[in-house]
Amino acid sequence: MTAPDFEDLLRGLTPQVLGTLVRRYGRFEGCEDAVQEAVLAAAVQWPSEGVPDNPRGWLVTVASRRLVDQLRGDRARRERERATAAAEVVPQEVPDTDDTLRLLFLCCHPALTAASRTALTLRAVGGLTTAEIARAFLVPEATMAARISRAKQRIRASGGSFEQPEGEGLPAGGFEERLRVVLHVLYLIFNEGYTASSGERVQRLDLRREAIRLTRMVRARLPGDGEVAGLLALMLLTDARRAARTTAAGDLVPLAEQDRTVWDRALIAEGTALVKEALAGPELGPYRLEAAIAATHADAATAEATDWRQVHGLYLVLERIAPNPVVTLNRAIALAEVEGPEAGLALLATLDTDSRLAGHHRLLSVRAHLLERTGETAGAYDHYRRAARATASLAERRYLEARAARVRPTTG
Repeated sequence: MTAPDFEDLLRGLTPQVLGTLVRRYGRFEGCEDAVQEAVLAAAVQWPSEGVPDNPRGWLVTVASRRLVDQLRGDRARRERERATAAAEVVPQEVPDTDDTLRLLFLCCHPALTAASRTALTLRAVGGLTTAEIARAFLVPEATMAARISRAKQRIRASGGSFEQPEGEGLPAGGFEERLRVVLHVLYLIFNEGYTASSGERVQRLDLRREAIRLTRMVRARLPGDGEVAGLLALMLLTDARRAARTTAAGDLVPLAEQDRTVWDRALIAEGTALVKEALAGPELGPYRLEAAIAATHADAATAEATDWRQVHGLYLVLERIAPNPVVTLNRAIALAEVEGPEAGLALLATLDTDSRLAGHHRLLSVRAHLLERTGETAGAYDHYRRAARATASLAERRYLEARAARVRPTTG
């Protein structure tokens, strides 16, 4: 098993193990620390000794021992026995149930603000780093680190444990509010998996796959919820393009230049059916609208055949019910296709004073593209270069630098 394989395995098991410990012991912060220690032990031992027959049971056993040590407060003994405890592990009998979904809802605790719930869940369930979460929220990393720390302190102040639901159901308290946060978390996890905000890889299969798996689990519990269906549809329709998004060398391919014959038609069919089901409901929600936009792109055999008026109209509705600078940015792209790049640039100008997006590489790159379409190559070159410097993704940086080189003004 290669290093990336170990990383994927441990990433998938971590929220399951944490969910099991939280269900047993009810102390989130202590459980999280214990699971991280168990994962570290596995990362050291498994590559040389092999993966246990029951890796989840192994992790639960090691993490439970670490937690018991913490609760006893015998730090000295824990340090002395740390090296031998993992080596002598005999995996406990662990029920073949996945507690990830329970953990997902439990992290959306009523004692926390919505933003803190989202950040904490992304850490505990999604496996994102603080830096990745900060980029997803368009805030500095230090701000996000403080937010996560405050969330843990709030949980500790409320008694150090999560309320447990009766039986096997999902938590009932404030369910609708929790569900909104859960869906937003899944949306962010999927987005980070589909377009990694940092590093060499364009996509992170582990995060994308986990987001879809968890959303399917929520869908199975709530089959009549239109927003759950819309979110799953959005993920499937977007994921259907993954084979066409990069070249053999791993470079980004924009939507307009993708080979649509390699899009996954099975995912498109499933996603389209879910969109139709979701839109048949009495209300429109943001995920249903985004799914409808994705379905419009999927319906077009070529980029030129895209119904951009419909896309722009859907973004207008989305902007009214869920205003967000990223929605406006995407509407500017659609507007440029309907009325020309000058109209798109005029809409982009309204975002320059929005602190959440001003100077962001996406705003810079979209403006560069629209300037390029108007023939203003000098401005396009400058904005492509600035966008390349602003992104933490090496793949995006290569793409933006290549675009900049293409429009670089020549000197006479």
